[in-house]
Amino acid sequence: MEFDGSILIQITDKLKMSARTTEDNPQMTFHCQKCHIVLGDSFDVCGEMKCMDSIMCLRVTEDVVVSDANNEGELADCIFSLLICRGCQSRVGKVVHSSPACFDAVRSLFLLSKASISCYILNSSSMVEASTLTFKMNALKESVTEVKNRFEEQLDRMSRLQIRLANTSAFDS
Repeated sequence: MEFDGSILIQITDKLKMSARTTEDNPQMTFHCQKCHIVLGDSFDVCGEMKCMDSIMCLRVTEDVVVSDANNEGELADCIFSLLICRGCQSRVGKVVHSSPACFDAVRSLFLLSKASISCYILNSSSMVEASTLTFKMNALKESVTEVKNRFEEQLDRMSRLQIRLANTSAFDS
């Protein structure tokens, strides 16, 4: 452990873990690597854009400033805004406003650059670099299939109960 200002940070090297936001996985907050200001949390994560080395978030904190839109740099075919840390003015990510079809999935999402953020894992009270974590996205088809299976199980139970009630009514008559 090392003391950094007034923050006790446990440094964990090359920690590999899944950061899906489910009950059995760790919850975390995202911090600027330079000034440690909170930028967001794992409740708003909806996946990872590996080709851009970014975490896709639905929301970020008020300490993330969205710059004016531009279309220069590695996303020249897109119109996007940079995400700037309010504390130290560092670039911490992007928001894509308009893009070719290959970037449709990330349009209007906050893309936090894994190279610019650290993650404070609440369960273990440890700070790790975001680049050491993976942020998996549950496929919608799997979720729909799971809900469909649960619905069919409930329907089957209700059908059996209805038959039992009908049989009970027949005996009472």
